[in-house]
Amino acid sequence: MDFLNAFVALSNFVLIPAIAYGSQLALGALGVTLIYGILRFSNFAHGDTMAFGTMATVLITWWFQSMGISFGPLPTALLALPFGIAVCAALVLLTDRGIYRFYRRVKAKPIILVMASLGVMFIMNGLVRFIIGPDDQRFADGARFIVTAGEFKKMTGLSEGLALKSTQAITLVTAIVVVAALFWFLNKTRTGKSMRAYSDNEDLALLSGINPERVVMVTWLIVAGLATIAGVLYGLDKSFKPFTYFQLLLPIFASAIVGGLGNPLGAIAGGFVIAFSEVMVTYAWKKVAGYILPEAWAPDGLVQLMSTDYKFAVSFAILLIVLLFKPTGLFKGKSV
Repeated sequence: MDFLNAFVALSNFVLIPAIAYGSQLALGALGVTLIYGILRFSNFAHGDTMAFGTMATVLITWWFQSMGISFGPLPTALLALPFGIAVCAALVLLTDRGIYRFYRRVKAKPIILVMASLGVMFIMNGLVRFIIGPDDQRFADGARFIVTAGEFKKMTGLSEGLALKSTQAITLVTAIVVVAALFWFLNKTRTGKSMRAYSDNEDLALLSGINPERVVMVTWLIVAGLATIAGVLYGLDKSFKPFTYFQLLLPIFASAIVGGLGNPLGAIAGGFVIAFSEVMVTYAWKKVAGYILPEAWAPDGLVQLMSTDYKFAVSFAILLIVLLFKPTGLFKGKSV
């Protein structure tokens, strides 16, 4: 029984939150890796692209809620999500036409595009905070829990309760659907194959008659969708605060690099590696240890390796180790 209680506690505070967080990081890292693989630069504005798409979705969600439109037990934000993606897509296409296309035409070095993306990042960050404000914005509605800790205790008779939030389940299901759709698109459709060909060898793709501007446009549209979905899922699971998405840039880039920058499968794997590392290192293991260890060995302290205030340091440490010893990542992406 103690083992079951330990497993429930572990699931409640480590496994389920890490799977949900990993799904969000994976979607964000997919956007970063697509830009790097196809457009050949590291887009430091990706975190604030997520913030902008989420902000648009939040504003449309509030408008729907004010008109009495809801999605039953599901969050109204899911209804607003396609509109948020459309707004974010318009912004990134405008940004590409106004800024990045010029540097592509003059064959600028990747570092120039990186610096341009830093400028875009600061502009987007200021724009989002100007429109919606710098504070936490809550927009989740519908059923909060699928199973509450109290209900779980009654059903199982265990002393430890398991709480499963609806946003965690929505995150996992949405991530699976989006990733499956993306891989189907890249591997089965003509446009997806063109994108892969352009990523593998730009000159050969151009000789084959592939339209580079169309590839770039489709890439930005997909990235806008991934960024908005990842941002909205993160906002529903936690809350929406513009500066938080700027901070998410580190674990998202760490996920992409750990998995193999430019490799979509690696981005997914890297997202879960970073998420589980952050959650496990910052979790206080006292409760789980108390169930498993003999009473005489039960720890007095929290058994917490690092405070949650330093969780991004975990991403940074993993990122440094990978860059030093395996710069191509777990799935052999392009060398950083």
